[in-house]
Amino acid sequence: QVQLVESGGGLVQAGGSLRLSCAASGTIYELYTMAWYRQAPGKERDLVATIEHDGTLNYADSVKGRFTISRDNAENTVHLQMQSLKPEDTAVYYCAADVIMTASDLRSRKYWGQGTQVTVSS
Repeated sequence: QVQLVESGGGLVQAGGSLRLSCAASGTIYELYTMAWYRQAPGKERDLVATIEHDGTLNYADSVKGRFTISRDNAENTVHLQMQSLKPEDTAVYYCAADVIMTASDLRSRKYWGQGTQVTVSS
């Protein structure tokens, strides 16, 4: 069993900042790709950013230059630092992780958190 728990969401004015965190726990041998997604009302769930096992970073065009994804392997945690927030960033943000559970079975399985609300007012 693996659990992902997000924190750090809230209400902020346009131009402000927030830092989201996601902690993974349970039966974990290694975390491979970790990612943040978001879903606004009436829209599809979109990929925001990923960080690979080797540290490679990828961002959606809509957040490049404003958001930064990072990870702390010792604590099985991924973060999303959000700067210069816009009303268009309002959404539920979800953490996702590809998890290798044991050394004897190196297949990865994808797990999701329950989401945290981010609201940016104008």
